[in-house]
Amino acid sequence: MSVTDPIADMLTRMKNAVLMRKREVQMPASKLKVEVAKILKEEGYIRNFKVIDDRKQGVLSISLKYTEGNQSVISGARRVSKPGCRVFCTRASVPKVLDGLGVAVISTSRGILAGRKCEEQGLGGEVLCYVW
Repeated sequence: MSVTDPIADMLTRMKNAVLMRKREVQMPASKLKVEVAKILKEEGYIRNFKVIDDRKQGVLSISLKYTEGNQSVISGARRVSKPGCRVFCTRASVPKVLDGLGVAVISTSRGILAGRKCEEQGLGGEVLCYVW
């Protein structure tokens, strides 16, 4: 099945898994999804991820992170730049999610980066999504 917006599909699968208190969620893999998963792991929103080779596209398996009280670390996620309406930011206007409590995932000329790293490196780009 063809998905027109793979990042929105990834975020929706993760939100649905959180609502059902699943510990792991699987989805078709892509380079972009793996890079977004790396950002989420670095920022502490997921426990781990791995790519399982199935001799086709591959499967991205994400282990979700929960607190001791069985509350999900991810309380929300939103797709910002969509295939029909791209959203960009300059290095001076990198968005802050919930005053720095969340993370903005941005596609730059140096790869997929978190909003904080974009500010440090003085980069702008396409705002892919917000996670908080």
